[in-house]
Amino acid sequence: MKVSTIVNELNSLAYHGRGIIIGKSADGKKAVTAYFIMGRSENSRNRVFVAEGDAMRTKAFDESKMIDPHLIIYYPVRVLGNKTIVTNGDQTDTIYDLMDKQMTFEQALRTREFEDDKPNFTPRISGIIRREKDGMNFAMSILKSAEGDDSSCERFTYAYSNPIAGRAKFIHTYNGDGNPLPSYEGEPKTLELPDVSIDELTDLIWKNLNQDNKVSLFVRYIDIASGETETRIVNKNA
Repeated sequence: MKVSTIVNELNSLAYHGRGIIIGKSADGKKAVTAYFIMGRSENSRNRVFVAEGDAMRTKAFDESKMIDPHLIIYYPVRVLGNKTIVTNGDQTDTIYDLMDKQMTFEQALRTREFEDDKPNFTPRISGIIRREKDGMNFAMSILKSAEGDDSSCERFTYAYSNPIAGRAKFIHTYNGDGNPLPSYEGEPKTLELPDVSIDELTDLIWKNLNQDNKVSLFVRYIDIASGETETRIVNKNA
C-alpha cells in the first residue's frame, strides 16, 4: 500500500475541494482528525469555522455578501457520546440524529445522496471516530454520482478497526479543478501522521493547502483513554 506524506499529498492538487483526515497519533494515544474547506467562488470563500461547544459550524464571514447558504452553512463536526462525526455537509446532522436512534453510520448515510449542485454533483464525504475503552476505530464514507449521472448514486464505506499508530486516511471531494469538477475516485489515501503537537500539525496542513483556494481548517486531537480534546481552527478570513 502506498503511504504518502501530508506535504506531498496536499501539494499534489491545487484544488481538493473539501477534505477529511482521520488517524491515530504516532504514540498511539490520540485519535486525530482534520477537516478543511477550499473555495473557488466568492460565496464559497466567504466562510469561517466557528467552535460551538464540542461541535463546529460554518458561518458567513461577511453576511452582506452571502448569496446562497444552501450547501455552504452547516455543522461539519458534532459529537455524540463517544463518537465524533466529521462531514462536508448537513449530513452531519443526519448521522447524528439517526445514530442517536440506534441506526448505524452506514444506515444513516443510505438516506442521503451527493449534493444537488449540478453539474458538479459534489460528493458527500463523511467520517466517524469511535473511542472505546481498549482503543479506537473509525469509518469513512463517500456518496457520489455514477459517472456524473445524477440519477444514480454510488455509496462507499470504509471501516478501520484498531488503526495503525502514525497513519491516517485522507478523502476529499475532487480530483482537481475542472468544469464540471471531477469527483474523487478510489478508497481513502494512506498518509504518514508525523509525531508532532496539534499546533505543529495544524501549521503543516495549513501551509501546504493551496494559498489561493484554502478557506478554513479544523484539527482535533482526542485522548483515547480520557476523551479529553484539543482543537485548533484556522480561517483565512480572520
